[in-house]
Amino acid sequence: MMEQQNSFNSQQQSTGFMKQPPEMVTVKDSLYLTDMLAWNLNAVKKAHFFATQCKDPQIIDALNRCGLMHQRHYDTILKHLNPNQNQGQQQYQ
Repeated sequence: MMEQQNSFNSQQQSTGFMKQPPEMVTVKDSLYLTDMLAWNLNAVKKAHFFATQCKDPQIIDALNRCGLMHQRHYDTILKHLNPNQNQGQQQYQ
């Protein structure tokens, strides 16, 4: 286990990025992923709310595009967290 950790650290340091994700997510990583999901969901809700309060069509369009961008980010994070579930969903659509 310790040898695997050392090889992982040396691999990351030599290339500057991970070639493949670790098999385990740490508590800190999990909390950060939860935060990222919450930030994106909050941005989607705010963009939608402000678009409904606005009268200018250009601003409404910009807010809707902003909301869609954050929705895509949210969906992308979910796909990375559970890739097997997404494959099953695509089969039924």
